[in-house]
Amino acid sequence: QFLRPVLTKTVRNMSGEVEKAKAAAKVEHKTPTIFTKIINKEIPATILYEDDDCLAFNDVSPQAPVHFLVIPKVELPKLDQAGEEHKNLLGHLMYVAKSTADKQGLENGYRVVINNGSDGAQSV
Repeated sequence: QFLRPVLTKTVRNMSGEVEKAKAAAKVEHKTPTIFTKIINKEIPATILYEDDDCLAFNDVSPQAPVHFLVIPKVELPKLDQAGEEHKNLLGHLMYVAKSTADKQGLENGYRVVINNGSDGAQSV
């Protein structure tokens, strides 16, 4: 599980996403997560950007014509668990989201989403 800003061009049905997240929260997550496997290149992903701190890649199940995730390489399951030591990383993730959106040609705008907890529709 990782904090993951998600960019989409359209608005999703939040109530459906919250229900999915609540169901997923009941499942015990074991390491390594799908995000760890993507970071470790154990499962394929279309990588849009990578550096020592984060990875941006296309969502395997897009909810919009352009839908990618930006995840930190350190495990940070929820934004609630971010501490003072994560300030620079959180800013970096937002900047990478912005610059990746620029490279994707989203000049008319985009949406940045951080799902936090089951009521925030966090399903992974």
